[in-house]
Amino acid sequence: MAEKIGIVGVGRMGANMARRLQETGFTVAAVFDTNAAVAQALAQELNCTAATDLKTITALADVILTVVSDDQAMKKIFTSGLLVRAKGKLFINCATVSPAIHVWVEQKCAAKGASSLEACMASSITQARQGSLYLMCGGREEVFHRAQPILEKLSASLRYIGAAGTAAQVKALVNMVMNANTAALAEGLGLGAALNLDLTMLREVFSQTGARSGVLQTDGEDMQNRDHSCFFSAAHAAKDSGIALKLAKAQGLNLPLATATKKQYDRMIKIGLGELDKSGIAELTFKGRKGEAA
Repeated sequence: MAEKIGIVGVGRMGANMARRLQETGFTVAAVFDTNAAVAQALAQELNCTAATDLKTITALADVILTVVSDDQAMKKIFTSGLLVRAKGKLFINCATVSPAIHVWVEQKCAAKGASSLEACMASSITQARQGSLYLMCGGREEVFHRAQPILEKLSASLRYIGAAGTAAQVKALVNMVMNANTAALAEGLGLGAALNLDLTMLREVFSQTGARSGVLQTDGEDMQNRDHSCFFSAAHAAKDSGIALKLAKAQGLNLPLATATKKQYDRMIKIGLGELDKSGIAELTFKGRKGEAA
């Protein structure tokens, strides 16, 4: 495959996407991360360049995937060398950031003769490695079609949403609802534990009734067993619910459940639990746990 790939942000998601692309026939030419040791280790594994600056990524790659943490990080990389000699290059941006940032990135890229596409991920680390991500894309449709051969190797479900920013809006709503479901499940299991109910039985009943949700499968047993190995952190949950609430505010909407959920995740951060998986919200709802409500 002719197009060479560069990846900015090679934490667990970005690194697994790089591995997946390389093993499916693409050439990963260079990787970059603010943690230079992480980038160097992955570069050795993939036999590619560990770039020490962002302009090197653009110089060595035709398509650059960005997998960074938030709005500030996105703005920083696109104003710190990533767009040097970017004409003709394609930037695929996979972070969950504000819709307005994706619009801003598209404008910045267009000014340099480059293209950009948001590819918002509604999946986690395991799916990144397996190439079974759920990807929602926003940007110009012809750019989506250019990116499609790459994105198809990363995803089991690939959906074009619309113009820049629209996929990020959908992703914000997905995570807002997911986070609220997670918080509700933690309360249900926490109350069940306080009532001395068998939590395995309770989860089975939930799965067969109106209490069923995706987070019951991904988080229910972890909440019961206090296994909060991080696949999607509480800090990220707080950030993403915050993005949705800003969208709601701009529309004049009050979302009390999303607001309460964000407060729970903000509290986790405040008491030092922000790097736990989002399932760690159960630490706030089970009696006798570290973050038990007063």
